[in-house]
Amino acid sequence: MKKIINPWRGMESYHCFGCSPDNERGLRMEFYEDGEAIVSRWKPRAEFQGWVDTLHGGVQATLADEIASWVVFRKFQTSGVTSKMEVRYLKPISTRDEYITLRAVVARQARNLVDIAVEILSSDGTLCTRASCLYFLFPKDKAREEFHFCECSVEEQEVDEL
Repeated sequence: MKKIINPWRGMESYHCFGCSPDNERGLRMEFYEDGEAIVSRWKPRAEFQGWVDTLHGGVQATLADEIASWVVFRKFQTSGVTSKMEVRYLKPISTRDEYITLRAVVARQARNLVDIAVEILSSDGTLCTRASCLYFLFPKDKAREEFHFCECSVEEQEVDEL
């Protein structure tokens, strides 16, 4: 497993709610490539509650959408936009949980549309949320010119586990 290098880190106008390390109100997600999967380990916080000690469903959807976008960045080396998303909430996620794990893989692709399957698991490995994210992929020249996307690479050093 290798850590994915954030291609926008250090960019002045970069404040993504999902992945900017400098957005204090954001999720500050980091991503790793594990074979065909993109993985993230994230610490739920009390300010993201929907109910007492329960992670808000909208935050779960945002986490799923964000990791799906990183599948696009890393696996297709371009950017894109969410076209459609379906989320199934199977079990509540506690904001007291030490961490949750997200895994996302390409389920299928048809031309410039890619369906990405996402799972969110509690720290004990229980499947809590499942999402399907349909992304529209931009041509690489549009990704470069309009979204400042050049490439999405990984660090050389292997990470054993998150």
